[in-house]
Amino acid sequence: MLLSTRDLTKTFPGTRALDGVSFDLKAGEVHALLGENGAGKSTLIKCLTGAYHRDSGDILFEGQPIFPQSTLEAQAIGIGTVYQEVNLLPNLTVAENLTLGHQPRRFGLIRPRAMHAQAEAMLAGYGLEVDVRRPLGYYSVAVQQIVAIARAVHLSGRVLILDEPTASLDAREVRMLFDVIRDLRARGLGIIFISHFLDQVYEISDRLTILRNGRHIATRAAADVDRMQLITLMLGHELQQDAATRQRPAVQAEGAIKFAGTGRRGRIAPFDLTVHKGEVVGMAGLLGSGRTESAEVMFGAAPTDSGTVTDSDGPVDLRNPRAAIAAGFAFAPEDRKTDGIIADLSVRENIILALQARRGWARPIPQAEQVRMADDYIARLDIRTPDAEKPVGLLSGGNQQKVILARWLATNPRFLILDEPTRGIDVGAHAEILRLIEDVVAEGMSILVISSELDELVAVSHRVIVVRDRRHVSELTGDDVTTDTIVRAIASADDMPGAGA
Repeated sequence: MLLSTRDLTKTFPGTRALDGVSFDLKAGEVHALLGENGAGKSTLIKCLTGAYHRDSGDILFEGQPIFPQSTLEAQAIGIGTVYQEVNLLPNLTVAENLTLGHQPRRFGLIRPRAMHAQAEAMLAGYGLEVDVRRPLGYYSVAVQQIVAIARAVHLSGRVLILDEPTASLDAREVRMLFDVIRDLRARGLGIIFISHFLDQVYEISDRLTILRNGRHIATRAAADVDRMQLITLMLGHELQQDAATRQRPAVQAEGAIKFAGTGRRGRIAPFDLTVHKGEVVGMAGLLGSGRTESAEVMFGAAPTDSGTVTDSDGPVDLRNPRAAIAAGFAFAPEDRKTDGIIADLSVRENIILALQARRGWARPIPQAEQVRMADDYIARLDIRTPDAEKPVGLLSGGNQQKVILARWLATNPRFLILDEPTRGIDVGAHAEILRLIEDVVAEGMSILVISSELDELVAVSHRVIVVRDRRHVSELTGDDVTTDTIVRAIASADDMPGAGA
């Protein structure tokens, strides 16, 4: 084997990110590394490249133990990485990026002609016809990716790790990149390919390894596992029917919000969706499928460039989040630490934040009203904090999630978008948040729930929209809202009529 791990373990406070993971990469193969968010893919890659130091286990390169202490040491051993966000310098020329840190010099001065010749030699065989004297930022993301690959191969030359390399590419650019990957495979490189686009995984990969919750689940030849089996391994769901005894409150005909041909080029294909008053619409799909992109368009965080949004009173203004909040929309994002809480502010300050923003900073909420509101939601949502003045960053993940929900409930929204509302929280908080969803829906609120937990979607949703490859491809209703049918819809190659293109 070219590169192997044996019983690799990495623990962070409160989380075992890798739990005895064994992995093998052969020379001359493309090996896809798959799993949902939190599966351990990034941690494994960072251990291989020296960005993290493993707690236990072995990393072997050509059968010999290695102990990379930094990404530079990993490069020297032969392991290079290219990320989705190209980590080069767009203001420097292609040649400067390719040779950065290794420029040909004479008497301490860079030799431009020799640098350009070296850069052109590095790009030879990649099928690129570019002027290496131009700034890298002048070229498309696909060209930048290939330049980053050429640099990584030049510096490392044995193992290439590609982390979501196609996420920002169109179909033509993906083909260009795959031609490069196939050529590198033919040269004998071992390539680890991380992607959430399963069609691309099957097109380019020789073998697949699936991680889930920090554990190695399976390694299979790509030709030996179909999409249904693969998704079941990734999600950890046995395909079995759910009990058809779920009771949901009836939706109300009035007050529907209608998205017609709504989308944004490069993020999510145009889609049609009507959300009724008192309805929970679930949204399912693999990470990177377009779930969060749909939510961002529906909240104005990524303003739509097609279609319309209307309600019974006419057009709804979603040109930005401020307009969406004014229209009665609310959005609890997936990454609560980065996009949700403000860790240094108190629980009280975090709860009143959205309501204060809607009122405008010229009309501050009186301190007494802030305290009353915070205390009310602390009691209502059972937020475990000694008092409302404790910095929210010191609370547990589940309690932080409750604070974010309290923030948006304080605005009394008519449409609440929840992106992974129960990810990374304990069982008790999980049950409390699901119960809260049921309560506010019974009061007439409309909710969109995006979740990787299929049982959770089945438990709370009237309907489930399935998203794949940045398109809404299926809508499940009634008795079809089961984990079995959701997984089948995610895996299916058939699209629903009118799903968009």
